[in-house]
Amino acid sequence: MRIAYFTETFLPNIDGVALTLARLLTHLNNNGHRALLFAPAGSPARYANQRVISLPGIAFPLYPEIKLVSPMTDVSGELRRFQPDLVHLVNPVSLGLAGLQAARSLQIPLAASFHTDIAGFARRWGLGIFQDVIWSYLRWVHNQMELNFCPSNPTAELLQNNGIQNLRLWSRGVDAHMFHPLHRHAETRKFLCAGDIETTLLLYVGRLSPEKRIHHLRPLLDRFSNIRLAVVGDGPARSELERQFAGTRTIFCGALRGSELSRAYASADAFVFPSANETFGNVVLEAMASGLPVIAADQGGPRDLVVPGESGFLFDSDDPDDLIDCAQQLLESPDRMRRMGTRGRQLATSRSWHSVFQQLLIDYETLQSPFHLKQAV
Repeated sequence: MRIAYFTETFLPNIDGVALTLARLLTHLNNNGHRALLFAPAGSPARYANQRVISLPGIAFPLYPEIKLVSPMTDVSGELRRFQPDLVHLVNPVSLGLAGLQAARSLQIPLAASFHTDIAGFARRWGLGIFQDVIWSYLRWVHNQMELNFCPSNPTAELLQNNGIQNLRLWSRGVDAHMFHPLHRHAETRKFLCAGDIETTLLLYVGRLSPEKRIHHLRPLLDRFSNIRLAVVGDGPARSELERQFAGTRTIFCGALRGSELSRAYASADAFVFPSANETFGNVVLEAMASGLPVIAADQGGPRDLVVPGESGFLFDSDDPDDLIDCAQQLLESPDRMRRMGTRGRQLATSRSWHSVFQQLLIDYETLQSPFHLKQAV
């Protein structure tokens, strides 16, 4: 199979979309499929033996890592030469529109995937007046697709309630070897705890930006004297968060990758995730695979992952006291914390990347392009 992708973000950006695409390209290469990826400038020329076409764009003001490529960019020649069986638009905003126009002109079947709750972000940024416009745009784009992939059941419900059609679940997996309790590391824990290794260590991993609501974790440090917080990640809100958490038992580690990230997860005692606009929550699944109980907002993707009372707790994202209550229930019983971590690991290991991508390919096969039909004849 030959698939062309259009994405608004790719490596070297470290976000859920970019990392999922990187894993997908590797899977396609390992299983004899060919891909062509259109991405903003700065992306590698090849990845996993698949070609990447980088196109110039301008930085998105609210998310500078994202480069917006003009939707008028002509990519039809490259598509025609590649002869894809289908075109997959990943979070179509600007570059995705260029892919939409080219695929339509060449009569290539179209699929899209929804990764970011932009309307939800607008509401939380105080820009709720734009929600209707955003949903109108999303309906216009996505309802031209033969298939619309979404990563979780709560996200599918959100899309359906806002008039998006042809929905199909495309969940996410986890590398259960990379993220494993056996990566617990004494020196890493000592660093994350600032030497206080007997304390209970809470961990956050992810982008440091306003929509992640990391500041909602501050009351936990005020309420519980026996905890420390390690924040792994980087982003535009880091300096402000460091100011807000100054004088607390918090360490900001910056972005970690590979074995350093694996050890950070496994060396903590619990994972906290206050973001209320996640369509999936890859880091929640990574934490569960690492044997950590999870306290997450009862919104979006984490609702598909965390089983309340079994692998962690889900708190009301609009009630700060509920977060404290959930933390209290977890912290008062080390045995419960360990049992929940074990159960979370069991749940996470049932979600392999291989099975996720194989199901995606099965869904792809329901779409037939004129290039594919010509080859079949």
